Amino acid sequence: MRTNTAKRLLREGKPVVGTWLSLGSITAARFLARMGFDYLTVDVEHSLVNVETTTHIMGAVADAGGVPLVRVPSGRHDHIKRVLDNGGYGIVVPMVMNRQEAQEAVAACLYPPRGNRSVGGSVHALNFSATPAEYYGKVDDEILIVLQCEHIDAVRNFDEIYSVPGIDAVFVGPNDLKASMRDANGKEPSPEVFKQALADILAGCKRNKVAAGIHTFSIEEAKQRIADGWQFIAVNSELRFMTDGAKAVVDGLGKSGSEVAKY
Repeated sequence: MRTNTAKRLLREGKPVVGTWLSLGSITAARFLARMGFDYLTVDVEHSLVNVETTTHIMGAVADAGGVPLVRVPSGRHDHIKRVLDNGGYGIVVPMVMNRQEAQEAVAACLYPPRGNRSVGGSVHALNFSATPAEYYGKVDDEILIVLQCEHIDAVRNFDEIYSVPGIDAVFVGPNDLKASMRDANGKEPSPEVFKQALADILAGCKRNKVAAGIHTFSIEEAKQRIADGWQFIAVNSELRFMTDGAKAVVDGLGKSGSEVAKY
Protein backbone atom coordinates (compact mmCIF):
# COMPACT_ATOMS: atom_id res chain seq x y z
CA MET A 1 0.00 0.00 0.00
CA ARG A 2 1.26 3.45 -0.89
CA THR A 3 2.16 5.88 1.83
CA ASN A 4 1.16 9.53 1.90
CA THR A 5 4.57 11.10 1.34
CA ALA A 6 3.30 14.62 2.08
CA LYS A 7 2.05 13.51 5.49
CA ARG A 8 5.34 11.76 6.20
CA LEU A 9 7.35 14.88 5.39
CA LEU A 10 5.18 17.04 7.65
CA ARG A 11 5.59 14.57 10.50
CA GLU A 12 9.34 14.82 10.04
CA GLY A 13 9.14 18.59 10.37
CA LYS A 14 9.91 19.20 6.71
CA PRO A 15 8.06 21.54 4.33
CA VAL A 16 5.82 20.37 1.52
CA VAL A 17 4.96 22.47 -1.52
CA GLY A 18 1.95 22.02 -3.76
CA THR A 19 -0.54 23.95 -5.81
CA TRP A 20 -4.29 24.31 -6.30
CA LEU A 21 -6.33 22.74 -9.11
CA SER A 22 -9.36 24.92 -9.77
CA LEU A 23 -10.21 24.48 -13.45
CA GLY A 24 -11.55 20.93 -13.38
CA SER A 25 -9.09 19.88 -16.07
CA ILE A 26 -7.98 16.26 -15.85
CA THR A 27 -5.34 16.88 -18.51
CA ALA A 28 -3.83 19.80 -16.60
CA ALA A 29 -3.73 17.64 -13.48
CA ARG A 30 -1.90 14.88 -15.35
CA PHE A 31 0.82 17.31 -16.40
CA LEU A 32 1.16 18.99 -13.02
CA ALA A 33 1.32 15.62 -11.26
CA ARG A 34 4.62 15.05 -13.08
CA MET A 35 6.19 18.40 -12.19
CA GLY A 36 7.49 17.37 -8.77
CA PHE A 37 4.98 18.98 -6.40
CA ASP A 38 4.58 17.27 -3.03
CA TYR A 39 0.79 17.40 -3.38
CA LEU A 40 -1.99 18.79 -5.55
CA THR A 41 -5.25 20.06 -4.08
CA VAL A 42 -8.48 19.99 -6.07
CA ASP A 43 -10.49 23.03 -4.98
CA VAL A 44 -14.13 21.99 -4.76
CA GLU A 45 -15.11 24.89 -2.49
CA HIS A 46 -14.78 27.73 -5.00
CA SER A 47 -14.84 25.97 -8.36
CA LEU A 48 -17.21 24.31 -10.80
CA VAL A 49 -15.68 20.87 -10.19
CA ASN A 50 -18.13 18.05 -9.40
CA VAL A 51 -17.43 14.77 -7.62
CA GLU A 52 -17.02 12.73 -10.82
CA THR A 53 -14.39 15.07 -12.26
CA THR A 54 -12.71 15.28 -8.86
CA THR A 55 -12.51 11.48 -8.77
CA HIS A 56 -10.84 11.34 -12.20
CA ILE A 57 -8.38 14.09 -11.23
CA MET A 58 -7.45 12.28 -8.02
CA GLY A 59 -6.94 9.07 -9.97
CA ALA A 60 -4.72 10.82 -12.50
CA VAL A 61 -2.60 12.34 -9.74
CA ALA A 62 -2.33 9.08 -7.80
CA ASP A 63 -1.47 7.06 -10.92
CA ALA A 64 1.39 9.49 -11.57
CA GLY A 65 2.73 8.84 -8.06
CA GLY A 66 1.42 12.10 -6.60
CA VAL A 67 -0.61 12.98 -3.52
CA PRO A 68 -4.16 14.14 -4.36
CA LEU A 69 -5.92 16.29 -1.77
CA VAL A 70 -9.30 18.00 -1.97
CA ARG A 71 -10.60 21.18 -0.41
CA VAL A 72 -14.18 20.25 0.36
CA PRO A 73 -17.01 22.83 0.25
CA SER A 74 -17.37 22.57 4.04
CA GLY A 75 -16.62 20.19 6.90
CA ARG A 76 -19.82 18.18 6.47
CA HIS A 77 -19.48 14.44 6.94
CA ASP A 78 -20.95 13.66 3.51
CA HIS A 79 -18.55 16.00 1.70
CA ILE A 80 -15.53 14.43 3.38
CA LYS A 81 -16.81 10.87 2.94
CA ARG A 82 -17.34 11.20 -0.82
CA VAL A 83 -13.88 12.64 -1.37
CA LEU A 84 -12.09 9.97 0.64
CA ASP A 85 -14.21 7.10 -0.70
CA ASN A 86 -13.24 8.18 -4.21
CA GLY A 87 -9.52 8.12 -3.56
CA GLY A 88 -8.42 11.31 -1.82
CA TYR A 89 -5.24 11.17 0.22
CA GLY A 90 -6.54 13.92 2.45
CA ILE A 91 -8.85 16.87 2.81
CA VAL A 92 -8.66 20.61 3.40
CA VAL A 93 -11.64 21.94 5.37
CA PRO A 94 -12.43 25.66 4.95
CA MET A 95 -13.54 28.19 7.56
CA VAL A 96 -13.30 26.07 10.71
CA MET A 97 -14.70 28.30 13.43
CA ASN A 98 -15.01 26.23 16.60
CA ARG A 99 -13.82 23.06 18.34
CA GLN A 100 -16.91 21.04 17.45
CA GLU A 101 -16.40 21.69 13.74
CA ALA A 102 -12.77 20.60 14.09
CA GLN A 103 -13.74 17.43 15.95
CA GLU A 104 -16.42 16.54 13.40
CA ALA A 105 -14.04 17.01 10.47
CA VAL A 106 -11.36 14.82 12.02
CA ALA A 107 -13.86 12.12 12.97
CA ALA A 108 -15.23 12.01 9.41
CA CYS A 109 -11.74 11.17 8.11
CA LEU A 110 -11.08 8.18 10.36
CA TYR A 111 -12.70 4.77 10.70
CA PRO A 112 -14.02 3.52 14.06
CA PRO A 113 -12.88 3.45 16.77
CA ARG A 114 -10.80 6.55 16.03
CA GLY A 115 -13.56 8.28 14.10
CA ASN A 116 -16.95 7.71 12.48
CA ARG A 117 -16.10 7.40 8.80
CA SER A 118 -18.53 5.13 7.01
CA VAL A 119 -17.11 1.93 5.50
CA GLY A 120 -17.62 1.67 1.76
CA GLY A 121 -16.31 2.56 -1.68
CA SER A 122 -13.77 0.96 -3.98
CA VAL A 123 -11.77 3.63 -5.80
CA HIS A 124 -10.01 4.62 -2.57
CA ALA A 125 -8.06 1.34 -2.43
CA LEU A 126 -7.22 1.60 -6.14
CA ASN A 127 -5.56 5.00 -5.65
CA PHE A 128 -3.43 3.58 -2.82
CA SER A 129 -2.48 0.45 -4.84
CA ALA A 130 -4.00 -1.63 -2.08
CA THR A 131 -6.61 -4.29 -1.54
CA PRO A 132 -9.76 -3.14 0.25
CA ALA A 133 -8.64 -5.03 3.38
CA GLU A 134 -5.25 -3.32 3.33
CA TYR A 135 -6.88 0.06 2.82
CA TYR A 136 -9.35 -0.30 5.68
CA GLY A 137 -6.64 -1.56 8.00
CA LYS A 138 -3.98 1.06 7.31
CA VAL A 139 -5.46 4.21 5.77
CA ASP A 140 -6.17 6.05 9.03
CA ASP A 141 -2.42 6.62 9.25
CA GLU A 142 -2.23 7.97 5.70
CA ILE A 143 -5.10 10.47 5.44
CA LEU A 144 -3.83 14.05 5.65
CA ILE A 145 -6.20 16.23 7.68
CA VAL A 146 -5.82 19.97 7.07
CA LEU A 147 -8.15 22.49 8.68
CA GLN A 148 -8.25 26.11 7.57
CA CYS A 149 -7.89 29.12 9.82
CA GLU A 150 -9.29 32.00 7.80
CA HIS A 151 -11.24 34.18 10.21
CA ILE A 152 -9.89 36.42 12.94
CA ASP A 153 -12.27 34.86 15.48
CA ALA A 154 -10.63 31.48 14.83
CA VAL A 155 -7.23 33.08 15.38
CA ARG A 156 -8.38 34.42 18.74
CA ASN A 157 -9.64 30.97 19.76
CA PHE A 158 -6.79 29.08 18.12
CA ASP A 159 -5.84 26.69 20.93
CA GLU A 160 -9.42 25.68 21.65
CA ILE A 161 -10.09 24.85 18.00
CA TYR A 162 -6.85 23.43 16.64
CA SER A 163 -5.71 21.37 19.62
CA VAL A 164 -8.10 18.60 18.51
CA PRO A 165 -6.08 15.36 18.13
CA GLY A 166 -5.65 14.15 14.56
CA ILE A 167 -5.07 17.49 12.83
CA ASP A 168 -1.97 17.40 10.63
CA ALA A 169 -1.86 21.02 9.50
CA VAL A 170 -3.63 24.35 9.88
CA PHE A 171 -3.83 26.23 6.59
CA VAL A 172 -4.35 29.98 6.29
CA GLY A 173 -6.58 31.42 3.62
CA PRO A 174 -5.02 34.92 3.44
CA ASN A 175 -7.85 36.53 1.48
CA ASP A 176 -10.65 35.41 3.79
CA LEU A 177 -8.59 36.11 6.90
CA LYS A 178 -7.90 39.65 5.74
CA ALA A 179 -11.54 40.16 4.80
CA SER A 180 -12.64 39.08 8.29
CA MET A 181 -10.42 41.81 9.73
CA ARG A 182 -12.06 44.72 7.88
CA ASP A 183 -13.47 47.51 10.00
CA ALA A 184 -17.08 48.74 9.95
CA ASN A 185 -16.33 50.80 6.83
CA GLY A 186 -14.81 47.90 4.94
CA LYS A 187 -11.22 49.05 5.37
CA GLU A 188 -8.71 46.22 5.43
CA PRO A 189 -6.24 45.83 8.30
CA SER A 190 -2.84 47.48 8.08
CA PRO A 191 0.06 45.28 6.92
CA GLU A 192 1.41 45.29 10.46
CA VAL A 193 -1.85 44.09 12.02
CA PHE A 194 -2.27 41.37 9.39
CA LYS A 195 1.33 40.26 9.85
CA GLN A 196 0.70 39.90 13.58
CA ALA A 197 -2.35 37.70 12.91
CA LEU A 198 -0.19 35.40 10.79
CA ALA A 199 2.47 35.36 13.48
CA ASP A 200 -0.19 34.37 16.03
CA ILE A 201 -1.27 31.46 13.83
CA LEU A 202 2.30 30.27 13.33
CA ALA A 203 2.92 30.43 17.08
CA GLY A 204 -0.33 28.57 17.74
CA CYS A 205 0.68 25.78 15.39
CA LYS A 206 4.00 25.42 17.16
CA ARG A 207 2.27 25.26 20.57
CA ASN A 208 -0.09 22.56 19.37
CA LYS A 209 2.53 20.67 17.36
CA VAL A 210 0.73 20.86 14.02
CA ALA A 211 2.20 22.04 10.73
CA ALA A 212 1.46 25.63 9.76
CA GLY A 213 0.31 26.18 6.19
CA ILE A 214 -0.37 29.16 3.98
CA HIS A 215 -1.19 30.02 0.37
CA THR A 216 1.56 31.98 -1.37
CA PHE A 217 1.71 33.72 -4.72
CA SER A 218 5.36 33.71 -5.75
CA ILE A 219 8.53 31.67 -5.40
CA GLU A 220 10.04 34.38 -3.24
CA GLU A 221 7.08 34.43 -0.86
CA ALA A 222 7.06 30.63 -0.61
CA LYS A 223 10.76 30.58 0.25
CA GLN A 224 10.30 33.25 2.90
CA ARG A 225 7.36 31.44 4.49
CA ILE A 226 9.38 28.22 4.66
CA ALA A 227 12.29 30.09 6.22
CA ASP A 228 9.87 31.52 8.81
CA GLY A 229 8.70 28.03 9.78
CA TRP A 230 5.62 27.43 7.67
CA GLN A 231 5.48 23.85 6.34
CA PHE A 232 2.32 23.24 4.29
CA ILE A 233 2.86 25.61 1.38
CA ALA A 234 0.59 26.19 -1.61
CA VAL A 235 1.89 28.27 -4.52
CA ASN A 236 -0.69 29.79 -6.85
CA SER A 237 -2.94 27.49 -8.90
CA GLU A 238 -2.96 26.02 -12.36
CA LEU A 239 -5.15 28.95 -13.42
CA ARG A 240 -2.69 31.49 -12.00
CA PHE A 241 0.25 29.71 -13.65
CA MET A 242 -1.55 29.88 -17.00
CA THR A 243 -2.64 33.52 -16.76
CA ASP A 244 0.71 34.72 -15.38
CA GLY A 245 2.55 32.93 -18.18
CA ALA A 246 0.23 34.31 -20.82
CA LYS A 247 0.47 37.84 -19.44
CA ALA A 248 4.27 37.64 -19.44
CA VAL A 249 4.17 36.85 -23.16
CA VAL A 250 1.68 39.62 -23.92
CA ASP A 251 3.68 42.19 -21.93
CA GLY A 252 6.94 41.01 -23.43
CA LEU A 253 5.59 41.60 -26.91
CA GLY A 254 4.39 45.06 -26.07
CA LYS A 255 0.73 44.17 -25.91
CA SER A 256 0.28 45.30 -22.35
CA GLY A 257 -2.48 47.69 -23.30
CA SER A 258 -4.88 44.74 -23.30
CA GLU A 259 -7.01 44.32 -20.23
CA VAL A 260 -5.82 41.22 -18.40
CA ALA A 261 -7.60 40.08 -15.24
CA LYS A 262 -5.56 38.96 -12.25
CA TYR A 263 -6.59 35.66 -10.71
